[in-house]
Amino acid sequence: MNHSQPLQPWADILYRALKHAGVRQACYVPDSGHGRLIELLRSDADVSTSVLTTEEEGVAIAAGAWLGGHRAVLLMQSSGVGNCINMLSLALMCQLPLLTIVTMRGEWAEFNPWQVPMGRATAPALSLMDVTTLRVETVEDVEEAAASAVTLAFDGGQRVALVLSQRLLGRKQWVAQ
Repeated sequence: MNHSQPLQPWADILYRALKHAGVRQACYVPDSGHGRLIELLRSDADVSTSVLTTEEEGVAIAAGAWLGGHRAVLLMQSSGVGNCINMLSLALMCQLPLLTIVTMRGEWAEFNPWQVPMGRATAPALSLMDVTTLRVETVEDVEEAAASAVTLAFDGGQRVALVLSQRLLGRKQWVAQ
């Protein structure tokens, strides 16, 4: 089975916002929802990318990047938020900025029931760990939300999750090869 990738015009908008904000590091667990954004970041010689084995590694990488004078972004799916709960205390207790972009699952047109529980718990879990959540529902809202997220994180020293709704991402479909 192969996952078909929908067009992702929002990814180009996010990429430009990250470049404008001076993001020099990006880390991610491979995810088709972030496919286009990952492709753009990987092809940028000014951005160092890291493939993670689990999302909480990305919190540590982002912390290290900040301490080393760089800005980083952690890309993850909503299911990965659950993996990060304990590690988010690092950013909270050390008052480090964190920018993560979360692609949602378990919402609109979800075909996999295993994604639903963490989809429902994503925003409350982030809130409990003092992560500001900015949710994006439409392509028209991506640019403004991204600008707000990078400002809150890097200028305001906050922990921020830019959450991309499943409706924005498009319906996921599995197709045979």
